[in-house]
Amino acid sequence: LALLARRAAQQAQSQIRIIAVSRFSDPNSRLELEKGGVETHSADVLNRDQLQTLPDSANVVYLVGMKFGTSNDPVPTWATNTIAPVHVCERFAGSKIVALSTGNVYPLVPIETEGSLESDPLTPLGEYPNAAVARERIFQYYASRHATPTVLMRLNYAHDLRYGVMTELAGKIWRGEPIDLTMGYFNAIWQGDANEMILRSFAHCQVPAESINLTSPERYSVRTVADQLGKLMQRQPQLVGSEAPTALLSNTKRMQEKLGKPQVDLEQMLRWIAHWTVNDGPTLNKPTHFATRDGKY
Repeated sequence: LALLARRAAQQAQSQIRIIAVSRFSDPNSRLELEKGGVETHSADVLNRDQLQTLPDSANVVYLVGMKFGTSNDPVPTWATNTIAPVHVCERFAGSKIVALSTGNVYPLVPIETEGSLESDPLTPLGEYPNAAVARERIFQYYASRHATPTVLMRLNYAHDLRYGVMTELAGKIWRGEPIDLTMGYFNAIWQGDANEMILRSFAHCQVPAESINLTSPERYSVRTVADQLGKLMQRQPQLVGSEAPTALLSNTKRMQEKLGKPQVDLEQMLRWIAHWTVNDGPTLNKPTHFATRDGKY
């Protein structure tokens, strides 16, 4: 995302500074950013004093969050998803903030509907989804209190070759592992499309805070996607169970009105992911837990 912003600034012949802030537990990621012309600063957003040392910025993309392992130890998840937003909102009061959220703030909905709207009640199950709701409420509170134009981007599920629902399905097919069909439908968006829309969403920051579902206009069937991947990889998927009457689905009418449609379609994603999988491309080894139905991540 930072490198995309940097390239966009260069093409626009803008002198804007692109600054990435992280703890940078992986030094290689920091080096890669710096080689690409991104200015980096090491800071922990849970530490107010460290945030005070950061340069001012009129535009902030907030990507901080914690999901995995929540059911075993929910305390760090709540701290990361609530305390950190307070610190950032106080430090950058008045700046435009694009804050990444998640479609997990919604409950499961009947599969015959068009998916959850941004105006629907946020009543999910589980510690992580409710911590994500709390994160949104904090951004909404500070947007109004400090006149901080904000947009909340409810993302699900972002994909690249190394990560995503379809990468997981392809891996299971390739290894001959069973695929559970209970969570039978999902939304997905290519990471590059998501990044591009995130950067353009600064135009939609407002007070009170806006929210936008960021995902595919289409819903995808796990059964159909598995069959298509199987054909591309010349492997027979091992499908078990049957589709439940509900799933985690988002309606993207608002996104399409404000930001347009993603450019990378399902067919292209499947071709890329199938090719990557059969050629033993590496993955991030971070499961999406998209099949989770009880909120325990």
